Amino acid sequence: MFELEIDGKMYPFKFGIGFLREINKLRIVNEEEVGFRYNVANLIGDGDPICLFNILNAANKGQSPRIAAKNLEEYIEESEDLDELTKKVVDFLEKNNCTKKLMEKVQTALKEFQE
Repeated sequence: MFELEIDGKMYPFKFGIGFLREINKLRIVNEEEVGFRYNVANLIGDGDPICLFNILNAANKGQSPRIAAKNLEEYIEESEDLDELTKKVVDFLEKNNCTKKLMEKVQTALKEFQE
């Protein structure tokens, strides 16, 4: 389980099947749900804070305590080191049982795109 301390309170973020279902709904291309690939690619490639929010928000859904979207936005906006927070999330996704294979595919596609 991935956790972040926000305003003195620990919040859990679970990157399992429920997370994948939730995040994939956020982006549909040709009737295929590709939200995970889209958000991860933009987070890694561009450091997009909206994608970081989308990932964390989806991972916290169904968890207790649930962080309010406004509070998560403020946490990201006020983060002293957004690059470090992004790195922690990406590192966790690379090691997580449900996301590591998908992460490999996204990272391979990004490398091919950059070449």
